Amino acid sequence: MSAYRTILVGTDGSETSFLAVDRAAQLAAATGGRLLLASAYHPMPTRERLSAADRLGDLSYKVQGSNPAEDALRAARERAVAAGAKEIEEIAVEGDAVDVISKIAGDRSADLVVVGNRGLNSLAGRLLGSVPANLSHRSPCDILIVHTTGGK
Repeated sequence: MSAYRTILVGTDGSETSFLAVDRAAQLAAATGGRLLLASAYHPMPTRERLSAADRLGDLSYKVQGSNPAEDALRAARERAVAAGAKEIEEIAVEGDAVDVISKIAGDRSADLVVVGNRGLNSLAGRLLGSVPANLSHRSPCDILIVHTTGGK
């Protein structure tokens, strides 16, 4: 079996997701692979767009300036570089995390998707399904679920 050459990791900017970034970056460094940092987002409306959208019933908003996904990716890149990853690409895509990660994995021919386990035992996770659980059914490649909650 060949080494993982393209490793995709999802991050939402949370400390637990950064633990998954750390592990993915360590793997990329060890294999000389490419690291794809991905963040799914839903646009945050500006005050002007929100008031106009309320009047018009429009729920689509355009992101302006820096957004939380871009901030998360910048922080994730810093961690990945510190962990030794060399070839790093940042990808922010509007949409649901599972949809975005599985699409990027297919489009970029990822060999491995790395995500944290956060949410596996939450009420929302049980009702809506967690990102790792849903990815396990939809990812076109191997998945590594990093234990990011509780003790080591």
